[in-house]
Amino acid sequence: MEVKSLLQVLADLSGTRADNAKPRSTGCTMVIDKGLGLSAYQDLLQLTGEYIDFIKLAFGTATITPPQILQQKIALSKQHGIHLYFGGTFFEIAYSRRKVSEYYQMVRDLGLDWVEISDGTVTIPADTRYRLVQQACQMGLQVITEIGKKMHGYHPTVDEFASMFALDRKAGAAYVIMESRESGQNIGVYDQAGNADCVYLEKLAERIPTQYVIWEAPQVKQQVQLIQLLGNSINLGNIQPNDVMSLESLRRGLRADTLSQFLSS
Repeated sequence: MEVKSLLQVLADLSGTRADNAKPRSTGCTMVIDKGLGLSAYQDLLQLTGEYIDFIKLAFGTATITPPQILQQKIALSKQHGIHLYFGGTFFEIAYSRRKVSEYYQMVRDLGLDWVEISDGTVTIPADTRYRLVQQACQMGLQVITEIGKKMHGYHPTVDEFASMFALDRKAGAAYVIMESRESGQNIGVYDQAGNADCVYLEKLAERIPTQYVIWEAPQVKQQVQLIQLLGNSINLGNIQPNDVMSLESLRRGLRADTLSQFLSS
């Protein structure tokens, strides 16, 4: 049997994802780019572009990236059907300087379609946040909001998250991120060791439609836990570039950690 045919047989025997074809609305993977060079970026998309839905240019890295490289990253992302967007740092700076409208326009002028709205380091009243989400939508942008503070030990209660989630969605947000930073330790749904709070997740899943949540899960063990608990069609974010293939294998039951789920289904 030819290698290609054998691989197809094995793929057919493994788990599949109904939401595998892009553009996806669930089962999305958001990769964090903390400063990939152009060659590494091209390699990433050539190998795993089919499995990536969003790439977040982390922190304020976009402003210290050579402009020509930034433009090439934007163009490459569009070619692969990937939504590139800036992390919430820029938005929070713009909010603090009362330049949100100008920031939204800059995002559009750069050819980006998505914007992240967060208040991880600043304080934004709920009604103001609601209005800013609406404004972004009215300007033709798709919105991802983020709930949580960028400080270790911050864990929003189920009520807090569910309430803010409902407001963000009502205002027009397509997705809402559960903040867990790049460490995934002692923040959001994770304890100091980086283990997910399964009881919290189960309670939250009873309150909100989780298909609109992007769970930041920078550690592989967190990706395993979340898939085992909420299924392979959850949206996961802050995925390291070199973990994309690993995550897609988990989603399809092609790793021992999730194989039993598919074999028993």
